[in-house]
Amino acid sequence: MKRVFLIVLDSFGIGKAPDAADFGDEGANTLKTISSSGSFCADNLIKLGLSDIDGVDCLPKTDSPIGSYGAMIEKSRGKDTTIGHWEIAGIISEKPMPTFPAGFDEEIIEKFEKAVGRKVICNKVYSGTQVIKDYGQRHLKTGELIVYTSADSVFQIAAHEDVVPVRELYDICKKAREILVGKYSVGRVIARPFAGEYPFYRTKNRHDFSLEPPEKTMLDELIDRGFDVISVGKIADIFAKRGITESHYTTDNADGMQTIGEITKRNFNGICFANLVDFDMLYGHRRDVDGYAKAIADFDKWLGEFLGELSEDDMMIITADHGCDPAYKGTDHTRERVPVLIYKKNGESRNLGTLETFGFVAKTVLDHFAKN
Repeated sequence: MKRVFLIVLDSFGIGKAPDAADFGDEGANTLKTISSSGSFCADNLIKLGLSDIDGVDCLPKTDSPIGSYGAMIEKSRGKDTTIGHWEIAGIISEKPMPTFPAGFDEEIIEKFEKAVGRKVICNKVYSGTQVIKDYGQRHLKTGELIVYTSADSVFQIAAHEDVVPVRELYDICKKAREILVGKYSVGRVIARPFAGEYPFYRTKNRHDFSLEPPEKTMLDELIDRGFDVISVGKIADIFAKRGITESHYTTDNADGMQTIGEITKRNFNGICFANLVDFDMLYGHRRDVDGYAKAIADFDKWLGEFLGELSEDDMMIITADHGCDPAYKGTDHTRERVPVLIYKKNGESRNLGTLETFGFVAKTVLDHFAKN
C-alpha cells in the first residue's frame, strides 16, 4: 500500500510573492510576523527544512534537514482558498474569480430572495464576526438573511440557528450556488450559522459550496488510476466533492489532526488530503498574531508525533494555499510564496529552490504513484 499525506496549513505564507505589489501585499510575510510572537514554536517544521527555504530569514538554520524543502509561487491570478487548492491539484486559473466590493447586483439579490422565500439584509463587504453584531438582532426579529462578501470571491449567508436551522441554511446555500453562475460565478457560497444572544458567536457548522473545478485535477487522475482519495476538513467542499472517495469534515485544527492520525492507522492505497483552516479563519483574518503562532506551535508538536507514525513507503507533503499575514493591513489574504516540505523515512533531503507554480505538488504526487 502506497500512501501520501498532503497537509495544507491554510494561509501559512512565507513572504511576499514576486507579484505581491499587484495585489497590494508587498509588505506581507505571515511566517515572519508570527515568528516574533513568544507563543511561536516550529522545531519539527524547522527540522524538515522550513528555515532553510530560500528567502526565509526569520528562523535559525539547520545543518541537516530531514526533508526536502522549497518555496512555491502561485501562477494563478488570485489569492483565495479555491484557486490556491485548485493550483495545488494542477489547475492554473488565468483569470481571478469575480469579487463584489460594492455588494451583489440587485438582479442576483432579487433572484435569490425569490428562490429562498426570505429577504436579504446587508449585502456589503463585511467582517464575519462584526456583521452578526451589526445585523444579528434585526435578523432575529425579521428572519431576513444576512448576506455579505469579502475581498475573496464569496457569497456568505449568516443566520441564527434558532431562526434558520442548519439544514435549511445549507439548502438555501445550494439554491444560491445554482443562481451564481456566469459573471456571478463566485468561488464559494458559504453557510455561516451563528447562535447565542447578542453579540452572538459563530458555530462550527460552517459549510462551503464551491464551484466545480473547470478541468481534470490530480484527484480525478488518482481516482481514474484506482487510488483512494480521502479528504479531511474542507477539501471535499473546495473540489465540489469531485475526485473524492471518502470525506471527513472537521470542526477545528485539533479535530483535523486527530482525524489524520486515525487515518494513518489504516491501510489504504492513495492520498489523504487535509486542510487545517484555523490558521486562516480564526487567526489570520482576525489579525491575531499570538493565536496564529500558538496554532503553529500546536501543529508542530503534533507533527513530531505524526512523523513517527509514518511507514517507510509513506510520503508526507506540507504546504499552504496563500498567505494571511495577521499584522498586515486589512483582513484579507496576502499574496505570498508558500512552503513545500516533503518527507519520507530514509528519503533524500534537498533544496528544491523556488518553484514557479503550486502545481509542483500535483506533479510530485502523480509521479510518486506512477513510480510505485
